[in-house]
Amino acid sequence: MLEIKNLYKRYGKFYAVNGLNLAIPEGEIFGFVGPNGAGKSTTMKIVSGLLAPNGGEIYVDGVDAFKHNRQIKEKIGYMPDFFGVYDDLKVDEYLDFYASIYKIKDKDRKKIISDLLELVDLGHKRDSYVDNLSRGMKQRLCLARSLIHNPKLLILDEPASGLDPRARVEMKAILRNLKDMGKTILISSHILSELAEMCTSIGIIDSGKIVISGTVSEIMQQIYSKKVVKIKVSDKLDDAVLILKEFPFVDKITVGENIIQAGFDAGDEEMSRVLAALVGRSIPVVTFAQMDGNLEDVFMKVTKGEEQQ
Repeated sequence: MLEIKNLYKRYGKFYAVNGLNLAIPEGEIFGFVGPNGAGKSTTMKIVSGLLAPNGGEIYVDGVDAFKHNRQIKEKIGYMPDFFGVYDDLKVDEYLDFYASIYKIKDKDRKKIISDLLELVDLGHKRDSYVDNLSRGMKQRLCLARSLIHNPKLLILDEPASGLDPRARVEMKAILRNLKDMGKTILISSHILSELAEMCTSIGIIDSGKIVISGTVSEIMQQIYSKKVVKIKVSDKLDDAVLILKEFPFVDKITVGENIIQAGFDAGDEEMSRVLAALVGRSIPVVTFAQMDGNLEDVFMKVTKGEEQQ
């Protein structure tokens, strides 16, 4: 759905985007992660047609973004990190105004606006003034605005910024619903744990370049050479450790109170063999699971943040 090739944006001698390459398949929720000044917002603005690059190529749904700018804007819905609202308008008037900008016919607007307000759970606020909405409601209204022309690609710059926990949960539910509707979503956020839960894949950007990308598990596999498995037993801890040591692909075994952590340089089939050996030799295994990686740790390892510590 979105392909970026060797993208550059320069301000004087400073490169905000420096040879960035990225491909996002249709139907993905792609998380864009990076420190302040890494180039996230600049890249999003270039893709959305709001900023001209110094070099590179962008294709949206197979269409050259720079040669067919108007056509691309019909395919993209953009939600900036800071946005203005017209406080003297009611919610439905606000969406009607943007529907008119996209030349949506009058006879179609009422249903489109009603459907969008239902999608973002603002149907009960359609007659309220925008100025009276909470921040979370304004965020959802801005999301509805970006969907008014039914784009294929959504570009959301920090959509959960400043929201309370409940509002963030509501926003995540809406984004999952949009994915189920077939939308492709590029989303940036500093809330890394939420990106890990919500996104199908993630890219970490630093100094204007993508330094690593993939699913969370793929990224963990690249950063950490081995899987770490946590095993909890109710008894026979020492016997369990001896069994683990029989397998050449298991190492770095650490032991706590009824808990074993071990490195596995192996795939799922080998892991199942180990579990079968433990159970087959009467080890009372309570849990046997691969430990999830920590996205914050990965972020610090692959960006300059770790060097500055």
